[in-house]
Amino acid sequence: MSVLIVDTKCANLASVGFAFDRLGITSTISDDPDRIAAADRVLIPGVGAAPYAMERIDAAGLTDTLRALTQPVLGICLGMQLLFDDLAEGGVVTKGLGLIPGRVSALDTKDLPSPHMGWNRLTDIADDSLTAELSEGDHAYFVHSYAAPVSTHTLAMTSYGSPFSAIVRHGNVRGCQFHPERSSDAGAAILKAFAAL
Repeated sequence: MSVLIVDTKCANLASVGFAFDRLGITSTISDDPDRIAAADRVLIPGVGAAPYAMERIDAAGLTDTLRALTQPVLGICLGMQLLFDDLAEGGVVTKGLGLIPGRVSALDTKDLPSPHMGWNRLTDIADDSLTAELSEGDHAYFVHSYAAPVSTHTLAMTSYGSPFSAIVRHGNVRGCQFHPERSSDAGAAILKAFAAL
C-alpha cells in the first residue's frame, strides 16, 4: 500500500505523513505532475484559504493533472473543499477542481463560535469502503469555517449549528472535512481504508 501526498504549499504535510507512518503505510510527498498522475492513490491536503490554495495549485501546474485523476483520491480539510466545483469564501467565488458537484460556502453556525474547532460526532454513515470501519457517533477532529452541504454525495454528516457533509464521495474521489491524521482511531481507520482502496 502506498499513497502520494500532493504538496499543495498550504498544508501540514509532515503530520499527514507521520499518520501513515504510524499505520505502516508508505507515503511520499510531491508536486511533480508526472508522479502524481502515476501514483496508486493520491491524497490532497490543505489548510487555510481556498483562493490562495487554488492559486498555489495553478501556479504549480497541477490543476489539469488533479482534474484528470482516475485512481482513488482523498481530499482532507481544505483539500476536500477544493474537490468541489465552486468555493464561496470572503465574498469571492473561486473555481475548485470540479471533481465533486456543488459549492462550498460559509458554515451556518447559528449562534455558535466560528470556526468550528474541536471534536464532533459523525452521523448517518453510509456504506462505503472508506467508512467500513466507522461506527455511528465516532468522533473526528474539525477545524473549519466553510463546509459542503449535505447532498447525494454525502457519506457521513456532522452538525454544528446546522448539518454539513463530513465525508463525501463522487466516483473515485472522496473527501473528509475533518483531519483524519488528528482524529484518533476513526481517523486511522479512514487513512488505512483509503490506502487499501
